[in-house]
Amino acid sequence: MKSVEITGQGEHTLSEIFSQPQCWTTVLSRLADSPELHSAVQLARAGAEWIFVGCGTSYYLAQAAASSFNYLQLPARAVPASDLLMYPALTLQPGRDYIPVVISRSGRTSEAVRAAQMLEREHNTRTIAITCADGQPLEASCTVVLKLLDADEKSTVMTRSFTSMLLGLQYLGASVTGNQDFRQALLELPQQVAPLLQDIPPRLRLFAASRSYSDFVFLAQGPLFGIASECMLKVTESSCSYSQVFHSLEFRHGPKSIVGPETLLTFLISETSSDAEVELLEEMKELGATTMVIANRIPDRAQQASDFAVELGLNSPEYARAAAFTIWGQLYGVYYGLKKGLNPDSPRNLTRVVELAEGR
Repeated sequence: MKSVEITGQGEHTLSEIFSQPQCWTTVLSRLADSPELHSAVQLARAGAEWIFVGCGTSYYLAQAAASSFNYLQLPARAVPASDLLMYPALTLQPGRDYIPVVISRSGRTSEAVRAAQMLEREHNTRTIAITCADGQPLEASCTVVLKLLDADEKSTVMTRSFTSMLLGLQYLGASVTGNQDFRQALLELPQQVAPLLQDIPPRLRLFAASRSYSDFVFLAQGPLFGIASECMLKVTESSCSYSQVFHSLEFRHGPKSIVGPETLLTFLISETSSDAEVELLEEMKELGATTMVIANRIPDRAQQASDFAVELGLNSPEYARAAAFTIWGQLYGVYYGLKKGLNPDSPRNLTRVVELAEGR
């Protein structure tokens, strides 16, 4: 999808954000027909625990994927690659059966590659990789590789690669369990999301430009916590701003001490916990916070307590729409970075891939 806003600084990142619905359609279509998906499904075993492994954005993707797998009744959890490497006994218990999935956009992230090699060589455990690159070290280190080449990016930060790999992993989980309704919901998501990228971005850009903040906080529960974590990281990376993430209802237990007009609280509200989260939203608004709400349906109470609201209005099930929540944190990060005079295509101190020298 093309936007008249995409010129100058941040143009690669913005183009990739706006391309997501089209990209999702392409990668899911190709994945569904791929022999690699069949091979990954064949690795599934009753009683095995799925372990999603990643670094940075890929770790938050691991959290979101694990949430969906648990919803699909496939036991799963997310582990940072560095923890798996340094404290393997905290993840891998003797006598347990595991199906590790290692996530890396580039296929070159040092800790991800080393984690895959450790699992395959030292623990004799067959691994699945998901990546957006071809012929990289991760591919050579894993038994099965799901390659979503159309989701690769020019920009430093991950945007469409995050959501595309999330949808790919959700599609894998639905294929393992034979959940055709969930698979169909994923396939229909792009056409439902595309119209949202016409109206909401110009309003969001004006909101981002309207004032400055000293703190950014993203709040979510359950299936949206990994998404909130990724939105937090996008604001940090794209705008060099201090941003945090908490489980929504944990925010009362100490962190709310930072709340004030200079704090932007963004609530990613899910259906299951909506009533409790809206109550928290109202409390934080009374304390003076500036608030943004992202939800599939926004009740009147939430609308009244929010300074900016994004209502998705999707028909898909709660767990199948997680990728659609991610876009607005990505966009806000870019827009706020542009407000600060930064170039989100080249964030300070960051490289596109983290590759460590041997021995580090």
